[in-house]
Amino acid sequence: MFMEITSLGEPRFDSPLDRVVSDLVRVPENIHIPVSGTAQPGELFELAGPRRKLFFDAKNTRAGIVTCGGLSPGLNNVIRSLFLELHHVYGVKEVLGFREGYKGLDPERGKEPVILTAELVDDIHNEGGTILDTSRGPVDTALAVDNLIRRKVDILFTIGGDGTQRGGNELFQEARKRNHPLAVVGVPKTVDNDVAFISRTFGYFTAVEEASKVIDCAHTEAHSVENGISLVKLMGRHAGFIAAGATVANQDVNFCLIPEVPFRLEGPRGFLPVLEKRILNRGHAVIVVAEGAGQDLLGAEGEDKDASGNVKLRDIGLFLRDKITGHFKSRGISMTFRYFDPNYIIRSVPADAEDSILCDLYARNAVHAAMAGKTGLVIGLVHEQFVHIPIELLAARKKRVDPASVAWHAVLASTGQPAVFE
Repeated sequence: MFMEITSLGEPRFDSPLDRVVSDLVRVPENIHIPVSGTAQPGELFELAGPRRKLFFDAKNTRAGIVTCGGLSPGLNNVIRSLFLELHHVYGVKEVLGFREGYKGLDPERGKEPVILTAELVDDIHNEGGTILDTSRGPVDTALAVDNLIRRKVDILFTIGGDGTQRGGNELFQEARKRNHPLAVVGVPKTVDNDVAFISRTFGYFTAVEEASKVIDCAHTEAHSVENGISLVKLMGRHAGFIAAGATVANQDVNFCLIPEVPFRLEGPRGFLPVLEKRILNRGHAVIVVAEGAGQDLLGAEGEDKDASGNVKLRDIGLFLRDKITGHFKSRGISMTFRYFDPNYIIRSVPADAEDSILCDLYARNAVHAAMAGKTGLVIGLVHEQFVHIPIELLAARKKRVDPASVAWHAVLASTGQPAVFE
């Protein structure tokens, strides 16, 4: 079905760009359609890109940028490219950087926003993190919109994950109730790469590359001692894309455990007996586990939540450490165990070349959408085409590693592990 994008009104101003995109062009969700049968292309997304007419008069337009949630490689790249496109290409008069996430939109809690300049953003793409700082948690929508109206902000770019984008949609809806034409356009940020309808989010490949370096060290440690076992815990609350990607990229991993594939510890083909067999046969093993894997093994789900409302996961890494060392001790098998938890390292580094390009394209397409008066949307990447995705649709689904996919079978082939531990 056609995905309609909300518009603030009829665009009236000429675009400074020669190459433009029509609102009538769509990109299908599914491109593998059998010749016979009843399969459908799924959602049809509006193609992103510059429009012939703009809703905002650039010389009288003020934009704002906010970064929320955890860090991801490339945040500063996105901030820089948003500013450069707004300032140099469209001639927007002023761009504000709201500090410390959504808290910065609340004048009672937040710091004064910074006015972005070409000098300020000149070399920030060489740094990890975000120059605007970040935080988790919502904001009082009414107070935030009051603040945006008072500051005469016409466009707000929200860089963050699901919660951030839902918050952006609430800001747009509140502004619309007040007849304030606020364009809210999201740039999806999650190093876990688990956003529905989006091929890859910025920072994912950088995180995989950095994780692969850690796995190299883990392999060296395990390979340099008798019966060495190295366990590397990687990010991935509900999806194992980083763990799976790093496993295939590195090729020295022997076991990869992800949330999408349940596993048992004991039993004839349980994880621990299979690991023991590997150690007796080869003398070393490298294990990669996503942080959300095996949560069912740790007992009832906790009730503690973080500021974003996410249930705090139990630590599968420390749990496996204790189970593995206990198993080998009970079997009378000597071993040397090494534990690696590099999560804050792999998400705080600067973006690599591929992610830097991706950040730039996400940002520039976000600016094109906002200047045309489109709102309540997130920029997506579908089949290498940038598209406009309604926030409500994005919030309705999560992307997961498919155990039947080519990607997961590549993991099984590179590790040699069983398809299931049972």
